[in-house]
Amino acid sequence: MGIQPSKPPPVAAHVVSVKALCAFGAKAGDLDLRFVPAPSALEGMAGHALVQHRRGEGYESEVSLDTICGTLRVRGRADGYEPRRGQGKLARVEEIKTFRGDFDAIRGNHRALHWAQARSYGWMLCELNGHDQMTVALCYLDLASGDETVLEEHHTRDTLREHFEQLCARYSAWAASEAAHRAALDDSLARLKFPYGSFRAGQRELAQAVYRAGVGGRCLMTQAPTGIGKTLATIFPLLKARAAKSAKRIDKVFFLTAKTSGRPVALDALRVLDQGQGDGRLRVLELAAREKVCEYPDRACHGDACPLAKGFYDRLPAARAQAAQAAWLDRPALRDIALAHTVCPYFLAQEMTRWADAIVGDYNYYFDSSAFLYATMRDADWRVAVLVDEAHNLLERARGMYTAALEGAALEEAHRVAPAALRGPLARLFREWDTVQQSQQAAYETGDEIPERFLRTLQAANTAMAEYFAATPDAAQGPLQRFFFDALHFARLAEAFGDHSVFERTLGATQQERSLAIRNIVPAPFLAARFADAVSVTCFSGTLSPFEFYRDALGLPENTALLDVASPFSSQQLRVEVAMHVSTRFRDRAGSLRNVADIIGAQFERMPGNYLAFFSSFDYLEKACAAFSLRHPGVPVWTQTRGMREADRHSFIARFAEGGQGIGFAVLGGAFGEGIDLPGSRLIGAFVASLGLPQYNELNEITRERMQTRFGKGYEYTYLYPGLQKVVQAAGRVIRTEQDRGVLHLLDDRFARPDIRELLPRWWHVQLAGGRVAGSEDGARR
Repeated sequence: MGIQPSKPPPVAAHVVSVKALCAFGAKAGDLDLRFVPAPSALEGMAGHALVQHRRGEGYESEVSLDTICGTLRVRGRADGYEPRRGQGKLARVEEIKTFRGDFDAIRGNHRALHWAQARSYGWMLCELNGHDQMTVALCYLDLASGDETVLEEHHTRDTLREHFEQLCARYSAWAASEAAHRAALDDSLARLKFPYGSFRAGQRELAQAVYRAGVGGRCLMTQAPTGIGKTLATIFPLLKARAAKSAKRIDKVFFLTAKTSGRPVALDALRVLDQGQGDGRLRVLELAAREKVCEYPDRACHGDACPLAKGFYDRLPAARAQAAQAAWLDRPALRDIALAHTVCPYFLAQEMTRWADAIVGDYNYYFDSSAFLYATMRDADWRVAVLVDEAHNLLERARGMYTAALEGAALEEAHRVAPAALRGPLARLFREWDTVQQSQQAAYETGDEIPERFLRTLQAANTAMAEYFAATPDAAQGPLQRFFFDALHFARLAEAFGDHSVFERTLGATQQERSLAIRNIVPAPFLAARFADAVSVTCFSGTLSPFEFYRDALGLPENTALLDVASPFSSQQLRVEVAMHVSTRFRDRAGSLRNVADIIGAQFERMPGNYLAFFSSFDYLEKACAAFSLRHPGVPVWTQTRGMREADRHSFIARFAEGGQGIGFAVLGGAFGEGIDLPGSRLIGAFVASLGLPQYNELNEITRERMQTRFGKGYEYTYLYPGLQKVVQAAGRVIRTEQDRGVLHLLDDRFARPDIRELLPRWWHVQLAGGRVAGSEDGARR
């Protein structure tokens, strides 16, 4: 008999890590979100290295393992392995975990996951090296003391194989279902047609650019006017790019919005695209803030307090299966499924991010320093295409994400409620804070460095609070916890402190009113990795020019593609007039009130209807409204107020009824300067009494200097471009459809300057009205 050819090794249909396999099938028991400070990634790596260094000769670290079970190929890396341990001792595999505080506080669901990982590695080593038995160990290292707590089990080869095969069987069935879903979805998306047959003007150009960016793995910045259907024109091509099977594979699409109001628009577009897809339906998930979806906001998030946390992981598989089958997972649909299975809607949503095809949520889920979607994407190695809606908002939002403040009142309250063990570290922080501010002369000062002694004292206080909360997790609430979170955020940003941020010191009338802050002014160094790690990011907005400003400030790559979509609107739809006899510079505002009131009144008299009038501040608004009402008492007016409640904002917008008449007075850059849609006769004109330039103050001057140093355009990047962006946004409320007609009055002679007019929309035909204001200076900033 001849030599039989060897059989080729089996080919697995699905590849999965040990970590993902166990997370899917081994977690059990309660959801428990009692706060326990977790070690950082660097601390965890250092802890692993410490334990591995302590082990004896023959100990192998970070052992790569790879096996096939049915249709699965399972890969992982065992922390430690001892193949030979002397006479009568079994081979031993070790899973190392780091923690702080009380060992008994380690969650039951986490312990179950750790054992599952260790047993899986145990089987893989038995299979690889022919062991009949294996010692499986969990080593928990307390980072504070350096002490180890070791738990051991002894298993036969058969019991380890049985455990592993059970895990694989659970995951295999799910993986097969997921593969069928993806195949059906890819087939469906390949046949997907644009839902309205033909594209609007500019819409096809936008869709083509987004598609090219998606399949080519590039970032795109695009300015596209209101009314062309930007949302649909960005989502549709990315779904087609996913089906294209290009070298730049796309697993998921993230649609990120600046405001809650942006989510329904994206969901509506996805619903339109998803209709009639049959078995190839998109799984669409809406992410909402925890406080918005919590069913028991007055209860702690653990099984002893909340019924939706009790046994969460035991009921999760059934809830997950129904959610995957339902596919459409907006907030109401996900809530219904969660409550039907008695699980938490918020954490069911987090679980379903792993199985959704398109996810709609806020900017912070991807761009924040502790962003959930970004971290999960990195951990799961997803290839994601990101859409950033109304991207002009990302600059200020990102500055806020990478800013941290410590309030004197918060420290005092934390010290008041702190246990005896923490009063010393917090008192020392008090004293060091006093040292930082004792030489301060002005109420507000900034610096280029954070005092080292203050940071060391802050870190010591953080360590003490971390150890306290780790030992007493039930105490992790109230003012002490809030201050701890603020202090941790401050300390993390201090580690990355550079010329992208400034150190602020503010004095108040009392000690409680003082504060220290790390204020970010250029978020680019923080956001650059967010753009680089996605397959493609498309930033789109009705006002995103000049492109170089946003590219530089946000940190988009140099090779980012740029597209300025021509407006479908014509100059005949909007009459634009610059009032050459008006100056809204700060020194001229009191004298401008009469002219502003008369321009508004004359326009209303010529063409009665609904108008919006925008001003640079509440003070200017209130004076202008009073002047107008005095000179035109018969015209209805309504005004935006400071700290306006949501119900009042709705009432303000409701005044703009079809066929109505009156003037709404609002602040430029505020709630009514963008994001509201008043087509037809609901709004027929607007007045903008400001260039929108940011206030001249110490922080903005520092920003100007930093922008000048980094990009060579300090004044433009700090004052001019952000100001005119608000003007164009506000003016964009007037013309919303190709049928709309209206008027725009720009109430400042500086709008006539060539450099200003260059930054206004190309389709505007600007006319000059009235004589130049006496004594005006073209270069004046206010």
